This record gives sequence, structure tokens and C-alpha cells, in this order.
Amino acid sequence: MFKILDRYIIKKFLGTYLFAIALILAITIMFDVNEKLDSFLKAPLKATIFDYFLNFLPYFANQFSPLFTFIACIFFTSKLADQSEIIAMLSSGVSFRRLMRPYMVSAAVIAASTWILSAYIIPPANVKRIEYTNTYVKNKRVDYGNNIQMMVAPGEIAYMSRYDNTTKTGYRFSLDKFDGKKLVSRLTATTIRWDSMYHWQVRDYMIRDIEGMKESIRKGQRLDTIIPFEPRDFLISKNDQETMTSAELREYIDRQKARGVANIKAFEIENERRYAMCAAAFILTVIGMSLSSKKVKGGMGVNIGVGLVLSFGYILFMTVTSTFAVSGYTSPFVAMWIPNFLYIIIAIVLYRRASTG
Repeated sequence: MFKILDRYIIKKFLGTYLFAIALILAITIMFDVNEKLDSFLKAPLKATIFDYFLNFLPYFANQFSPLFTFIACIFFTSKLADQSEIIAMLSSGVSFRRLMRPYMVSAAVIAASTWILSAYIIPPANVKRIEYTNTYVKNKRVDYGNNIQMMVAPGEIAYMSRYDNTTKTGYRFSLDKFDGKKLVSRLTATTIRWDSMYHWQVRDYMIRDIEGMKESIRKGQRLDTIIPFEPRDFLISKNDQETMTSAELREYIDRQKARGVANIKAFEIENERRYAMCAAAFILTVIGMSLSSKKVKGGMGVNIGVGLVLSFGYILFMTVTSTFAVSGYTSPFVAMWIPNFLYIIIAIVLYRRASTG
């Protein structure tokens, strides 16, 4: 299926990609240790190694996968061009389009790896990493909420004046059930305690059942009940979206939208970002190959410099557009795909110039 030329380019591409990741991760570790040294000294060494670094490094590498892809493509293609290997390939009858095939295969391998890592492997690992940073570095957990109101099911509105996640207890709870616009039942309780999943325990409760002009009242000290919501539905901490697999993320977004929850932009952005990052592997590979396939005056340093500017520009652009989505100026889909759409145009222009030049 693959000829010697294909295997040669794929091996060079993926080898350079892994080398670039290893090199940048080594630098990242040094800066991270220097920044968090006091926290690392307080934490157990085993937790630092296995709970933090073994989960942080794949997370960081995957976050900047487009950057590593672009750098790898620019670096090894510039080296091939500088040594006149690409000229020899084209002179032997290989078209520029045919030469692009192993690059696209390599990009597909990287994109597939990026997707599998971001969708299934890294989110569970992020749970341990974030728990470590919350415990030993800086606590970013949201453990308290005030005036919480949400639709837990169609026609059912829950309210808590305050919720304390350290004790799993809510105060001054009410649950109103409606039939259309008509109130048919109201549960009030002094406290409500979360057990697991959707299981809650209400204390000092009163239930009012309303049927037309009639009303029946039930009271009690304790009642175990099922209410379809849980603390993570209303206590949203920074980076919670990074701890969910793609299936969990989509389910969470759909459920929160149905409940009318507004602060889920970060989750929608994360969902779109995972797809956009996979597409970026192909786009940046085309740009990198087209940009560095010709021998230029000044050597490969010029191509590497231009490549770094474009790759960092891509990451900066994606960061800026994500703030537009958070602010509500654009949808998460548009925010995450604007950089790809712009760079697709750049890729088409560079590809045509390289293939006809």
C-alpha cells in the first residue's frame, strides 16, 4: 500500500513530531517545577509524579498538538528541501500532489491520536491532575452556591437558598411541579442532602398537593427521594469541562440546555475545540509542507521562523476567538472554527503556489 517514499516521509514526519513534543515537554517541566516548587515540596513525591506530571504531560502535549505538528512538518521538510531531496523526488516524476499523500497520512495519524486522547483518555486523567492542583497548588473548586434555581425536569423547578458541597447539604429547599402553568405540587424542606447520583434526602419537609380548589398537606422529618439533578449541575468549577469525555460532555451540554442553565459556554467551547484541533492537523500540515518544500536563500532557518510565527498566530487567534464565545459575541462553533477557516485559505494559496512554482 505504501511505497518506500511514503514510508520514508511518514517515518520522518512522525519521528520529528515526537521529538518536538519530547523537547518542548522537557522545557515545560523545568518551568513548571520552578513555578510550583513550593507546592511540590509540600505534596507527597508519589502524588507529584503519578497524579500530576504523568497526567499533566499528555494534557499539555495534546493541547498544543497543532503547534508540534506544524513545527515538525516545517523542520523536516525544510531539511529535505535544503538537501535537495524534494527536488530529486519531483524530478523523478513524482507530482506535488502525490508527494502530499504521506504528509496527509501522517496528519491523519496525529489527528486520530489527538481525538482519542482528548475524547477518552485525557479527561479521566485530568480528574487526578485537577484534584492535585486544588489540594496542593491553588484550590479552584466551587464548593458553595447561593440562590440556586433550575429546571430539573420538564415542569419541575428546584430552588435552594444555599448549598454547601463540603457537607453535601442545601438549605431552604423547594421543588415546584407544574402542569402547564398550573402549580400542582410543592415540596419544601429545611435542608436537603445529596447522597449519590440523583438520590437526595430531605429533612423537616412539607408537601402540598393541589387539585383545583382542594389542597392536601403531608409533613415529615425525613424523606428519601429521587430528584434528577446533582451538585455538578449547578456548582461549575473552572476546568470542569476538561474532566469529561466527549460523550459525557455532549450529554451534559444537552441536559443543561434543557434546564435553561446559561453558564455552559466553556463546555460548548471545549466540545468544539476537540473537533477543531483534529482538523488543524491537516490544515497546518498542508501549510507547512507548501511553505517549506522549496529551497530558499538563507536556509531552513527562514522557513522555521515563518512557521513559528504562523503556528503561534494560530494558537493566539484561537485563544482570542474563544473569548468572543465566552462574551456571547459569537457561537462556540464559529469561535473555534474561525482560525481553521482562515488558515484553510492560507493553505490553499500556499499549496497552489508551491505546486505550480
